[in-house]
Amino acid sequence: MSYVQRRRFLWAVFLIGLVLVAIAANATTLVHLSLPQMVRQSTAIVRAQCESTHVRLDRGEIWTDTTFQVLETHKGLLSARIVVRQPGGVLNHLHSRVDESPVFHKGEEVILFLWGGGTRPFSVLGWSQGTFRIHHSVVTGGETVTQDSASAPVFDPATGDFARTGLRNVPIGVFEEALRREIGRHP
Repeated sequence: MSYVQRRRFLWAVFLIGLVLVAIAANATTLVHLSLPQMVRQSTAIVRAQCESTHVRLDRGEIWTDTTFQVLETHKGLLSARIVVRQPGGVLNHLHSRVDESPVFHKGEEVILFLWGGGTRPFSVLGWSQGTFRIHHSVVTGGETVTQDSASAPVFDPATGDFARTGLRNVPIGVFEEALRREIGRHP
């Protein structure tokens, strides 16, 4: 192989590698939503318990439908059970993971900011930003909430930077009081 051929070959390998890295680096970017923004934009806000999940293929994409028992409704009019559809899941031997799309497990309790509904399943507003996991302390008996986006960098358009802005280990009473205040401001 001549010097010119070797050089062309190396450039071709480099460009192919660059394309593969760009494809693999395709990531989800979330724009920061404050609590007031989430309250205004959501169709419903609920405290719910995950009952089951069902993964299905729709037009070549994997989707997970999660059925929740509604324990408390903070905003909206809902039935006792709702279905929330999120992209991704595991179907047979196919795994589809979408960054910041929440994954729910049977029995866990969450507070969800939802949008959509009607004839279609709900979606979680802002994915990880609209998902608050409820933790029960076996020591104190108290409950806290942690926003899924607490561990993810979220883009803040006001500063033009990425930051971890989610709530972490907030007592449930404090969170629900802030939520009631915002719902009162933006019914």
